[in-house]
Amino acid sequence: MPAIDQLHAIEILDSRGRPTLQASCRFRDGSQGSTSVPSGASTGAAEAHELRDGDPQRYRGRGCRVAVANIRGEINAALKGREIDNQESLDRTLVELDGTPQKTRLGANALLAVSLAWARANAARQRLPLYRYFGQMPGFGPPTSLPRPTVNLFSGGAHAGGQVPLQDLLILPRRTQEMAGALEICVAVYESAADLIGDKYDARRLTADEGGLAPPFTRCEDMFEDALLAIENAGYRPGEDVCLALDVAASQFYRDGRYRLEGSLSAEAMIELLSDWAQRWPVVSIEDGLAENDWAHWPQLRRRLAGRALVLGDDLLCTNPARIQRAIDENAADALLLKVNQIGTLTEAARSCQLAREAGWHVTVSARSGETEDNWLADLAVGWHGQHIKIGSITQSERLAKYNRLLAIADATGMPIPG
Repeated sequence: MPAIDQLHAIEILDSRGRPTLQASCRFRDGSQGSTSVPSGASTGAAEAHELRDGDPQRYRGRGCRVAVANIRGEINAALKGREIDNQESLDRTLVELDGTPQKTRLGANALLAVSLAWARANAARQRLPLYRYFGQMPGFGPPTSLPRPTVNLFSGGAHAGGQVPLQDLLILPRRTQEMAGALEICVAVYESAADLIGDKYDARRLTADEGGLAPPFTRCEDMFEDALLAIENAGYRPGEDVCLALDVAASQFYRDGRYRLEGSLSAEAMIELLSDWAQRWPVVSIEDGLAENDWAHWPQLRRRLAGRALVLGDDLLCTNPARIQRAIDENAADALLLKVNQIGTLTEAARSCQLAREAGWHVTVSARSGETEDNWLADLAVGWHGQHIKIGSITQSERLAKYNRLLAIADATGMPIPG
Protein backbone atom coordinates (compact mmCIF):
# COMPACT_ATOMS: atom_id res chain seq x y z
CA MET A 1 0.00 0.00 0.00
CA PRO A 2 1.28 3.49 -0.79
CA ALA A 3 2.28 5.65 2.14
CA ILE A 4 2.01 9.44 1.79
CA ASP A 5 5.31 11.25 2.34
CA GLN A 6 4.06 14.78 1.73
CA LEU A 7 1.09 16.80 0.51
CA HIS A 8 1.75 20.29 -0.79
CA ALA A 9 -0.30 23.02 -2.50
CA ILE A 10 0.07 26.44 -4.05
CA GLU A 11 -2.36 29.11 -5.21
CA ILE A 12 -2.41 29.43 -9.01
CA LEU A 13 -4.59 31.29 -11.52
CA ASP A 14 -7.31 29.80 -13.68
CA SER A 15 -8.22 30.73 -17.25
CA ARG A 16 -10.13 33.81 -16.07
CA GLY A 17 -7.24 35.10 -13.97
CA ARG A 18 -8.91 34.01 -10.72
CA PRO A 19 -7.18 31.97 -8.02
CA THR A 20 -7.50 28.22 -7.75
CA LEU A 21 -5.38 25.39 -6.31
CA GLN A 22 -2.61 23.15 -7.49
CA ALA A 23 -1.84 20.24 -5.17
CA SER A 24 0.91 17.64 -5.21
CA CYS A 25 1.23 14.26 -3.52
CA ARG A 26 4.45 12.30 -3.00
CA PHE A 27 4.60 8.71 -1.76
CA ARG A 28 7.48 7.30 0.25
CA ASP A 29 8.52 5.13 -2.70
CA GLY A 30 9.09 8.30 -4.76
CA SER A 31 5.91 8.12 -6.85
CA GLN A 32 4.26 11.51 -7.17
CA GLY A 33 1.52 13.40 -8.91
CA SER A 34 0.12 16.89 -9.04
CA THR A 35 -3.14 18.36 -10.27
CA SER A 36 -5.03 21.62 -10.61
CA VAL A 37 -8.72 22.06 -9.87
CA PRO A 38 -11.21 24.23 -11.77
CA SER A 39 -14.00 26.52 -10.61
CA GLY A 40 -17.29 27.58 -12.16
CA ALA A 41 -19.10 30.82 -12.95
CA SER A 42 -22.63 29.45 -13.30
CA THR A 43 -22.71 27.46 -10.07
CA GLY A 44 -25.54 25.47 -8.55
CA ALA A 45 -26.73 26.33 -5.05
CA ALA A 46 -26.26 22.70 -3.97
CA GLU A 47 -22.60 22.49 -5.02
CA ALA A 48 -20.00 21.58 -2.41
CA HIS A 49 -18.37 24.66 -0.90
CA GLU A 50 -15.46 26.23 -2.78
CA LEU A 51 -13.40 27.85 -0.03
CA ARG A 52 -12.30 31.43 -0.77
CA ASP A 53 -10.45 33.78 1.54
CA GLY A 54 -12.91 36.65 1.43
CA ASP A 55 -10.16 39.26 1.69
CA PRO A 56 -11.27 42.18 -0.52
CA GLN A 57 -7.67 43.36 -0.81
CA ARG A 58 -6.68 40.22 -2.74
CA TYR A 59 -8.41 39.13 -5.95
CA ARG A 60 -11.68 40.75 -4.82
CA GLY A 61 -12.00 38.19 -2.06
CA ARG A 62 -11.43 35.19 -4.32
CA GLY A 63 -8.03 34.18 -2.94
CA CYS A 64 -7.38 30.55 -2.02
CA ARG A 65 -4.63 30.91 0.58
CA VAL A 66 -6.76 29.39 3.34
CA ALA A 67 -7.50 26.30 1.24
CA VAL A 68 -3.78 26.04 0.41
CA ALA A 69 -2.93 26.28 4.11
CA ASN A 70 -5.47 23.54 4.90
CA ILE A 71 -3.68 21.16 2.53
CA ARG A 72 -0.19 22.06 3.72
CA GLY A 73 -1.26 21.98 7.35
CA GLU A 74 -4.16 19.95 8.70
CA ILE A 75 -4.68 17.58 5.76
CA ASN A 76 -0.96 16.87 5.37
CA ALA A 77 -0.59 16.30 9.11
CA ALA A 78 -3.53 13.88 9.16
CA LEU A 79 -2.37 11.84 6.16
CA LYS A 80 1.43 11.98 6.24
CA GLY A 81 2.91 8.55 6.85
CA ARG A 82 -0.42 6.76 6.49
CA GLU A 83 -0.74 3.77 4.20
CA ILE A 84 -3.94 4.06 2.19
CA ASP A 85 -4.88 1.14 -0.01
CA ASN A 86 -7.38 2.68 -2.45
CA GLN A 87 -9.10 5.82 -3.67
CA GLU A 88 -12.25 5.18 -1.67
CA SER A 89 -10.31 4.95 1.59
CA LEU A 90 -8.49 8.19 0.89
CA ASP A 91 -11.64 10.07 -0.03
CA ARG A 92 -13.57 8.74 2.96
CA THR A 93 -10.76 9.97 5.20
CA LEU A 94 -10.87 13.43 3.59
CA VAL A 95 -14.65 13.70 3.98
CA GLU A 96 -14.46 12.62 7.63
CA LEU A 97 -11.62 15.04 8.29
CA ASP A 98 -13.69 17.95 7.00
CA GLY A 99 -16.76 16.80 8.90
CA THR A 100 -19.34 19.13 7.29
CA PRO A 101 -22.11 18.28 4.79
CA GLN A 102 -20.95 20.76 2.13
CA LYS A 103 -17.20 20.61 2.92
CA THR A 104 -17.27 24.16 4.23
CA ARG A 105 -14.53 23.73 6.86
CA LEU A 106 -11.56 22.61 4.76
CA GLY A 107 -13.08 23.45 1.37
CA ALA A 108 -14.26 21.16 -1.41
CA ASN A 109 -11.56 22.65 -3.63
CA ALA A 110 -8.88 21.57 -1.13
CA LEU A 111 -10.33 18.07 -0.77
CA LEU A 112 -10.67 17.58 -4.52
CA ALA A 113 -7.12 18.78 -5.16
CA VAL A 114 -5.79 16.15 -2.74
CA SER A 115 -8.11 13.44 -4.09
CA LEU A 116 -6.89 14.02 -7.65
CA ALA A 117 -3.22 14.45 -6.74
CA TRP A 118 -3.28 11.15 -4.83
CA ALA A 119 -4.93 9.50 -7.86
CA ARG A 120 -2.18 10.75 -10.16
CA ALA A 121 0.53 9.57 -7.77
CA ASN A 122 -1.10 6.15 -7.45
CA ALA A 123 -1.43 5.82 -11.23
CA ALA A 124 2.27 6.66 -11.54
CA ARG A 125 3.11 4.09 -8.83
CA GLN A 126 1.23 1.41 -10.79
CA ARG A 127 2.68 2.65 -14.11
CA LEU A 128 -0.81 3.14 -15.49
CA PRO A 129 -2.11 5.83 -17.82
CA LEU A 130 -4.50 7.93 -15.77
CA TYR A 131 -7.56 6.83 -17.77
CA ARG A 132 -6.72 3.20 -16.98
CA TYR A 133 -6.44 4.07 -13.29
CA PHE A 134 -9.86 5.74 -13.35
CA GLY A 135 -11.28 2.69 -15.14
CA GLN A 136 -10.05 0.48 -12.29
CA MET A 137 -12.27 2.24 -9.78
CA PRO A 138 -15.23 0.06 -8.67
CA GLY A 139 -18.13 -0.03 -11.11
CA PHE A 140 -16.32 0.95 -14.31
CA GLY A 141 -13.90 -1.49 -15.94
CA PRO A 142 -11.47 -1.03 -18.82
CA PRO A 143 -12.62 1.64 -21.27
CA THR A 144 -13.29 0.63 -24.86
CA SER A 145 -14.41 3.92 -26.42
CA LEU A 146 -13.98 7.68 -26.32
CA PRO A 147 -16.58 10.32 -25.45
CA ARG A 148 -18.11 12.37 -28.23
CA PRO A 149 -17.20 16.06 -27.83
CA THR A 150 -19.85 18.75 -27.43
CA VAL A 151 -18.14 22.03 -28.34
CA ASN A 152 -19.19 25.59 -27.47
CA LEU A 153 -20.02 27.59 -30.58
CA PHE A 154 -21.96 30.62 -29.30
CA SER A 155 -22.15 31.88 -25.72
CA GLY A 156 -24.25 34.30 -23.69
CA GLY A 157 -25.53 34.34 -20.12
CA ALA A 158 -23.05 34.25 -17.25
CA HIS A 159 -20.25 33.18 -19.62
CA ALA A 160 -20.45 36.19 -21.94
CA GLY A 161 -21.88 39.24 -20.24
CA GLY A 162 -25.51 38.31 -20.83
CA GLN A 163 -26.07 39.79 -24.30
CA VAL A 164 -28.61 36.97 -24.61
CA PRO A 165 -29.87 35.00 -21.58
CA LEU A 166 -29.00 31.55 -22.98
CA GLN A 167 -25.60 30.44 -21.75
CA ASP A 168 -24.23 28.26 -24.56
CA LEU A 169 -25.17 26.77 -27.90
CA LEU A 170 -22.91 23.82 -28.66
CA ILE A 171 -22.20 21.68 -31.70
CA LEU A 172 -22.09 17.88 -31.63
CA PRO A 173 -20.23 16.23 -34.55
CA ARG A 174 -21.91 12.99 -35.58
CA ARG A 175 -20.49 11.91 -38.93
CA THR A 176 -17.29 10.36 -37.61
CA GLN A 177 -16.22 7.78 -35.05
CA GLU A 178 -12.69 9.17 -34.79
CA MET A 179 -11.67 11.87 -32.34
CA ALA A 180 -9.45 13.56 -34.91
CA GLY A 181 -12.32 13.69 -37.37
CA ALA A 182 -14.75 15.00 -34.77
CA LEU A 183 -12.45 17.88 -33.84
CA GLU A 184 -11.79 18.63 -37.51
CA ILE A 185 -15.52 19.11 -38.02
CA CYS A 186 -15.79 21.33 -34.95
CA VAL A 187 -12.91 23.55 -36.04
CA ALA A 188 -14.40 23.93 -39.53
CA VAL A 189 -17.79 24.98 -38.12
CA TYR A 190 -16.19 27.33 -35.59
CA GLU A 191 -14.14 29.05 -38.31
CA SER A 192 -17.25 29.30 -40.46
CA ALA A 193 -19.15 30.87 -37.55
CA ALA A 194 -16.34 33.36 -36.93
CA ASP A 195 -16.47 34.43 -40.58
CA LEU A 196 -20.25 34.67 -40.42
CA ILE A 197 -20.39 36.97 -37.41
CA GLY A 198 -17.67 39.15 -38.91
CA ASP A 199 -19.82 39.68 -41.99
CA LYS A 200 -23.21 39.83 -40.26
CA TYR A 201 -22.42 41.83 -37.12
CA ASP A 202 -19.14 43.46 -38.11
CA ALA A 203 -17.85 41.81 -34.93
CA ARG A 204 -14.40 40.66 -33.95
CA ARG A 205 -13.79 37.18 -32.54
CA LEU A 206 -14.78 38.15 -29.02
CA THR A 207 -15.10 35.01 -26.93
CA ALA A 208 -16.71 34.00 -23.65
CA ASP A 209 -15.14 32.26 -20.65
CA GLU A 210 -15.06 28.88 -22.38
CA GLY A 211 -14.07 30.15 -25.82
CA GLY A 212 -17.49 30.35 -27.43
CA LEU A 213 -18.07 33.19 -29.86
CA ALA A 214 -20.12 36.03 -28.37
CA PRO A 215 -21.49 38.33 -31.08
CA PRO A 216 -24.15 40.94 -30.19
CA PHE A 217 -27.20 38.74 -30.72
CA THR A 218 -30.48 40.62 -30.38
CA ARG A 219 -32.63 37.55 -29.68
CA CYS A 220 -32.14 33.93 -28.66
CA GLU A 221 -33.18 32.51 -32.01
CA ASP A 222 -30.27 34.32 -33.68
CA MET A 223 -28.00 31.73 -32.01
CA PHE A 224 -29.81 28.85 -33.69
CA GLU A 225 -30.13 30.49 -37.10
CA ASP A 226 -26.48 31.49 -37.20
CA ALA A 227 -25.37 28.06 -35.99
CA LEU A 228 -27.22 26.36 -38.87
CA LEU A 229 -25.71 28.80 -41.36
CA ALA A 230 -22.23 28.16 -39.98
CA ILE A 231 -22.71 24.39 -40.27
CA GLU A 232 -23.96 24.65 -43.83
CA ASN A 233 -21.25 27.12 -44.86
CA ALA A 234 -18.65 24.68 -43.53
CA GLY A 235 -20.04 22.03 -45.89
CA TYR A 236 -21.96 19.91 -43.38
CA ARG A 237 -25.61 18.94 -42.99
CA PRO A 238 -27.39 20.17 -39.85
CA GLY A 239 -29.02 17.30 -38.00
CA GLU A 240 -27.03 14.67 -39.86
CA ASP A 241 -23.34 15.61 -39.75
CA VAL A 242 -23.64 18.11 -36.91
CA CYS A 243 -26.33 18.49 -34.25
CA LEU A 244 -26.87 21.13 -31.58
CA ALA A 245 -26.89 21.05 -27.78
CA LEU A 246 -28.21 23.85 -25.61
CA ASP A 247 -27.10 24.99 -22.16
CA VAL A 248 -29.96 27.18 -20.98
CA ALA A 249 -28.71 27.77 -17.39
CA ALA A 250 -32.26 28.82 -16.54
CA SER A 251 -31.52 29.50 -12.87
CA GLN A 252 -29.62 32.58 -14.01
CA PHE A 253 -32.81 34.29 -15.23
CA TYR A 254 -35.43 32.73 -12.92
CA ARG A 255 -37.03 35.24 -10.55
CA ASP A 256 -40.15 35.00 -8.39
CA GLY A 257 -41.47 31.94 -10.19
CA ARG A 258 -41.01 33.40 -13.68
CA TYR A 259 -38.42 32.92 -16.42
CA ARG A 260 -37.12 36.31 -17.62
CA LEU A 261 -36.26 35.21 -21.13
CA GLU A 262 -37.20 37.85 -23.69
CA GLY A 263 -40.26 38.53 -21.58
CA SER A 264 -41.71 36.91 -18.48
CA LEU A 265 -42.62 33.25 -18.92
CA SER A 266 -44.38 30.77 -16.67
CA ALA A 267 -42.76 27.35 -16.26
CA GLU A 268 -45.34 25.89 -18.65
CA ALA A 269 -44.57 28.55 -21.28
CA MET A 270 -40.84 27.94 -20.83
CA ILE A 271 -41.34 24.22 -21.43
CA GLU A 272 -43.35 24.95 -24.58
CA LEU A 273 -40.61 27.26 -25.84
CA LEU A 274 -37.90 24.63 -25.30
CA SER A 275 -40.07 22.00 -26.96
CA ASP A 276 -40.59 24.29 -29.95
CA TRP A 277 -36.85 24.86 -30.27
CA ALA A 278 -36.22 21.11 -30.16
CA GLN A 279 -38.76 20.64 -32.98
CA ARG A 280 -37.50 23.47 -35.19
CA TRP A 281 -33.76 22.97 -34.76
CA PRO A 282 -31.60 19.80 -34.61
CA VAL A 283 -31.23 20.02 -30.82
CA VAL A 284 -30.35 16.68 -29.21
CA SER A 285 -29.66 17.83 -25.63
CA ILE A 286 -31.04 20.61 -23.40
CA GLU A 287 -29.12 21.35 -20.21
CA ASP A 288 -30.76 23.07 -17.24
CA GLY A 289 -33.83 24.05 -19.21
CA LEU A 290 -35.57 24.96 -15.94
CA ALA A 291 -34.34 26.44 -12.66
CA GLU A 292 -32.43 24.23 -10.26
CA ASN A 293 -35.22 24.07 -7.66
CA ASP A 294 -38.22 24.10 -9.99
CA TRP A 295 -38.70 20.40 -9.24
CA ALA A 296 -42.44 20.56 -9.86
CA HIS A 297 -41.96 21.18 -13.59
CA TRP A 298 -38.86 19.13 -14.51
CA PRO A 299 -40.90 15.91 -15.02
CA GLN A 300 -43.16 17.82 -17.42
CA LEU A 301 -40.11 18.99 -19.38
CA ARG A 302 -38.81 15.43 -19.47
CA ARG A 303 -42.12 14.17 -20.90
CA ARG A 304 -42.28 16.93 -23.53
CA LEU A 305 -38.77 16.25 -24.83
CA ALA A 306 -38.85 12.44 -24.59
CA GLY A 307 -37.50 10.85 -27.75
CA ARG A 308 -36.28 14.16 -29.18
CA ALA A 309 -33.67 15.60 -26.81
CA LEU A 310 -31.87 14.60 -23.63
CA VAL A 311 -32.91 16.47 -20.49
CA LEU A 312 -29.49 17.14 -18.98
CA GLY A 313 -29.17 18.16 -15.34
CA ASP A 314 -26.35 20.40 -14.15
CA ASP A 315 -27.46 22.88 -11.47
CA LEU A 316 -30.46 20.63 -10.86
CA LEU A 317 -28.24 17.70 -9.89
CA CYS A 318 -24.85 19.17 -8.86
CA THR A 319 -23.26 15.69 -9.21
CA ASN A 320 -24.94 14.96 -5.88
CA PRO A 321 -26.23 11.39 -5.35
CA ALA A 322 -29.24 12.52 -3.29
CA ARG A 323 -30.40 14.97 -5.96
CA ILE A 324 -29.73 12.45 -8.74
CA GLN A 325 -31.81 9.83 -6.93
CA ARG A 326 -34.66 12.32 -6.53
CA ALA A 327 -34.52 13.11 -10.25
CA ILE A 328 -34.59 9.39 -11.06
CA ASP A 329 -37.56 8.80 -8.75
CA GLU A 330 -39.49 11.76 -10.20
CA ASN A 331 -38.45 11.14 -13.84
CA ALA A 332 -37.10 14.68 -13.93
CA ALA A 333 -34.12 14.07 -16.27
CA ASP A 334 -32.38 11.41 -18.31
CA ALA A 335 -28.81 12.69 -18.43
CA LEU A 336 -26.20 13.84 -15.91
CA LEU A 337 -23.66 16.59 -16.40
CA LEU A 338 -20.84 15.33 -14.21
CA LYS A 339 -18.57 17.95 -12.64
CA VAL A 340 -16.28 16.48 -10.02
CA ASN A 341 -15.78 19.75 -8.16
CA GLN A 342 -19.52 20.02 -7.53
CA ILE A 343 -19.27 17.17 -5.01
CA GLY A 344 -15.63 17.33 -3.84
CA THR A 345 -13.94 13.92 -4.18
CA LEU A 346 -13.45 11.36 -6.93
CA THR A 347 -15.25 8.60 -5.03
CA GLU A 348 -18.39 10.68 -4.50
CA ALA A 349 -18.40 11.72 -8.16
CA ALA A 350 -17.99 8.08 -9.20
CA ARG A 351 -21.00 7.16 -7.08
CA SER A 352 -23.04 9.83 -8.86
CA CYS A 353 -21.89 8.55 -12.25
CA GLN A 354 -22.83 4.97 -11.43
CA LEU A 355 -26.23 5.99 -10.08
CA ALA A 356 -27.03 7.75 -13.34
CA ARG A 357 -25.78 4.78 -15.38
CA GLU A 358 -27.95 2.34 -13.41
CA ALA A 359 -30.98 4.47 -14.29
CA GLY A 360 -30.11 4.23 -18.00
CA TRP A 361 -29.10 7.88 -18.23
CA HIS A 362 -26.46 9.41 -20.49
CA VAL A 363 -23.43 10.92 -18.77
CA THR A 364 -21.58 14.00 -20.02
CA VAL A 365 -18.30 14.70 -18.22
CA SER A 366 -17.81 18.45 -18.02
CA ALA A 367 -15.13 21.07 -17.47
CA ARG A 368 -15.83 24.44 -15.80
CA SER A 369 -15.62 28.03 -16.97
CA GLY A 370 -12.51 28.59 -14.86
CA GLU A 371 -10.05 25.91 -16.05
CA THR A 372 -6.29 25.28 -16.13
CA GLU A 373 -4.01 23.51 -18.60
CA ASP A 374 -4.28 20.33 -16.53
CA ASN A 375 -5.77 17.59 -18.71
CA TRP A 376 -7.00 15.05 -16.14
CA LEU A 377 -10.62 15.62 -17.23
CA ALA A 378 -9.99 13.87 -20.56
CA ASP A 379 -8.69 10.78 -18.76
CA LEU A 380 -11.65 10.84 -16.40
CA ALA A 381 -14.19 10.98 -19.24
CA VAL A 382 -12.51 8.01 -20.95
CA GLY A 383 -11.98 5.97 -17.78
CA TRP A 384 -15.55 6.49 -16.59
CA HIS A 385 -17.07 5.72 -20.00
CA GLY A 386 -18.66 9.13 -20.56
CA GLN A 387 -20.85 9.23 -23.67
CA HIS A 388 -20.07 12.92 -24.13
CA ILE A 389 -17.44 15.36 -22.92
CA LYS A 390 -18.05 19.08 -22.56
CA ILE A 391 -14.78 21.00 -22.41
CA GLY A 392 -15.57 24.31 -24.07
CA SER A 393 -14.66 25.63 -27.48
CA ILE A 394 -11.69 24.61 -29.63
CA THR A 395 -9.66 27.69 -28.73
CA GLN A 396 -7.70 28.63 -25.58
CA SER A 397 -5.00 26.45 -24.11
CA GLU A 398 -6.95 25.32 -21.05
CA ARG A 399 -9.49 23.75 -23.41
CA LEU A 400 -7.06 22.47 -26.04
CA ALA A 401 -4.96 20.69 -23.42
CA LYS A 402 -7.89 18.35 -22.83
CA TYR A 403 -8.79 17.90 -26.50
CA ASN A 404 -5.15 17.16 -27.27
CA ARG A 405 -5.07 14.59 -24.48
CA LEU A 406 -8.08 12.87 -26.08
CA LEU A 407 -6.20 12.81 -29.38
CA ALA A 408 -3.20 11.24 -27.63
CA ILE A 409 -5.38 8.58 -25.98
CA ALA A 410 -7.02 7.84 -29.33
CA ASP A 411 -3.61 7.45 -30.97
CA ALA A 412 -2.29 5.19 -28.20
CA THR A 413 -5.34 2.93 -28.00
CA GLY A 414 -7.20 3.12 -31.32
CA MET A 415 -10.44 3.48 -29.36
CA PRO A 416 -13.34 4.92 -31.42
CA ILE A 417 -16.21 7.22 -30.56
CA PRO A 418 -19.35 5.02 -30.55
CA GLY A 419 -21.77 5.61 -33.42
